[in-house]
Amino acid sequence: MTRVDTSWIAQLLSFDRHDDTFVTAPPPAGPGPRLFGGLIAAQSLGAAGATVGAGKLPQSLHLYFVRGGRYGVDVELHVERTRDGRSFDTRRVTAVQQGAVILEMIASFHTPEPGADGHPEHPPSLLFGDACPKEPDIEYADHFEIRTTPDDDSVFALPPFWIRTRAEIENDPLIRACTLTFLSDFGPVPVARPPGTPLRPDVGYAASLDHSVWFHRPFVPHDWHRYEVISRNNSDSRGLAFGSLYDQRGALIATTAQEALWRL
Repeated sequence: MTRVDTSWIAQLLSFDRHDDTFVTAPPPAGPGPRLFGGLIAAQSLGAAGATVGAGKLPQSLHLYFVRGGRYGVDVELHVERTRDGRSFDTRRVTAVQQGAVILEMIASFHTPEPGADGHPEHPPSLLFGDACPKEPDIEYADHFEIRTTPDDDSVFALPPFWIRTRAEIENDPLIRACTLTFLSDFGPVPVARPPGTPLRPDVGYAASLDHSVWFHRPFVPHDWHRYEVISRNNSDSRGLAFGSLYDQRGALIATTAQEALWRL
């Protein structure tokens, strides 16, 4: 396991801050024409969390990808302090490039408190011992080790798959929640495709429309986690997928939902 002084995700969360406006410069170029959605989602959560007291942790986020972002153009993250409560804080984040909104997010932060702790058991759809190492041709996948089903011959990582970061990530709940947000965008779009659609980059046009994450339990990025994603609906050129992220013990760490546009 590689150890670093400042992780890649912490570097992505390093902002030029002016009050509650956070500015970040994306890489000058990327593997695709549009900014990776997981990147801007993670940075938006990081900016929101920077305005919240240390005792409150990410509880959930709900966002819309309004338009595709571009590499090489500064992103301004405008944070609105919607509410500061005793147990919950709410933030709204608007991501802007050259005056155009590319993302809108609402995020909630919660002070940990005692209560019921449980969830229905879900037998693994892919056992770790049956998973095969894979290096998918997707943005930023080089930061992760990924193991997929032996028959996944696509250029993507098709859930269910196992995933962990190659390098250790700082023991900071916000940075780790941003890491989870980042990787949660890897699997939903392929799963949300219409039934029978070949899984190839040249088949149709696909884009994430919205994304939600609920953070249930502490996340350790350099430990193996299983990401299960299932299709729940296809209609009106949109596909809906729900995801569940489990640790190796089977504990549910996070739940995700995403709707993707699929035009064939």
